[in-house]
Amino acid sequence: MTSDRLYTFTKTNKNIVTLAILTLLIIIFGGVAVYLTEHGHQGANITKLSDAFWWAVVTIATVGYGDYYPVTAAGRIIAIFVMLSGIGIFVLLVNTLAQRRLQRADTKLKPRSKLIQPSLLDRETKTSIKNKIEKIENLTEEDFDTLIITMKNLRRTLLEEVKISFKCSRCGIVYHNKPKFCSNCGLDLSGCKIE
Repeated sequence: MTSDRLYTFTKTNKNIVTLAILTLLIIIFGGVAVYLTEHGHQGANITKLSDAFWWAVVTIATVGYGDYYPVTAAGRIIAIFVMLSGIGIFVLLVNTLAQRRLQRADTKLKPRSKLIQPSLLDRETKTSIKNKIEKIENLTEEDFDTLIITMKNLRRTLLEEVKISFKCSRCGIVYHNKPKFCSNCGLDLSGCKIE
């Protein structure tokens, strides 16, 4: 059961897992590289491997406490690489999260008018689902995941078709739940049209 959850998590969060692995690799290689360049140098304060890993974590997180820092030219070049990597990874993480949020919002805001013949499409989708269920023992894990997603999308489409919509007569905004007043123009919606 736990391995299924781990598989699902890594499959749905591929970009985040990749960034986490990349961060871990940069910390390991950056820490080891700084340790190798600094530990034998006179005046260096990164003399233990644990200090080097601490320095790498603090540097990639762009915190930079200043308790450990490289003093050699090679150590400083490695520090620049780790700093820029930390900034880049943070930017990629924010970008990944923003893309997800925009995709979710986009799917919620798709107008129903763009759906081409939904009842015909639903009939074909239902037939396809029935055929796949009849052969369920032969489905791969990926095909099974696709089947589940298809069923969820079909259910969502069918539920949206049966919803009653209310339309503001003044500004034309459509509501799925009937509010007392229009949030756009403030009109009393007790006499609104059902769409």
